[in-house]
Amino acid sequence: MSDASRRVFIRGAAALVAAGTLTQTVKAAEEKRSSGPAFDAQQSPVPLPFDPKSLNGISEKLIQSHWENNYSGAVKALNTVRGRLPAALNDSTVPPYVYTGLKREQLLRTGSVVLHEYYFANLGGNGKPPGDLRTRIGASFGTYDAWESEFRKIGNGLSGGSGWVVLGYNRKLKLLENYWMADHATAPADTSPVLVMDMYEHAYQMDYGAAAAKYIDAFFNNINWDVVAQRV
Repeated sequence: MSDASRRVFIRGAAALVAAGTLTQTVKAAEEKRSSGPAFDAQQSPVPLPFDPKSLNGISEKLIQSHWENNYSGAVKALNTVRGRLPAALNDSTVPPYVYTGLKREQLLRTGSVVLHEYYFANLGGNGKPPGDLRTRIGASFGTYDAWESEFRKIGNGLSGGSGWVVLGYNRKLKLLENYWMADHATAPADTSPVLVMDMYEHAYQMDYGAAAAKYIDAFFNNINWDVVAQRV
């Protein structure tokens, strides 16, 4: 090989090495941009905070099925969706609308996980609110009974379908009010849940069939008002 050919070969090899190094650097930078809790956090189901046999009017079989299949299933689905985000983000062949579909699923699964955890946490009590909490809720609705009447009416309006009823405190509006939610992704902005009732059929069908009003009665009989007071 002549000196001129050798120099051309060396320059070519050096260029290839440089290109390879640049590619690795860019890839590492992309991977770095798509790592962190927002992409790789994995949730674990939170155990029931009460003995499932202790509820009044909500069977152990129903509550265990609700926890194992619906809630834990949502946790598993959220972990699966979140685990697919980094690869989809760094893959130039994945169109934005496909990636947005993953983000929509992440939103829905996140809402399901969070709302179920609020729901289970405010069960396991005796259903009797302390006087000071009745007064505080009543101050926002005129009377405590007016609050309960509206909360129950929203729940009955959701019967036979899906959704949530939430007593929440809106930090922006500085209001304690009841909210109708059609699914896991319709939470009002800047609102902290205070009391959450699941109105999806899986929350009551096994015990009450289509009689959602009887489930709502059972829900009220099992509210843990100490937890609600802490949230307020």
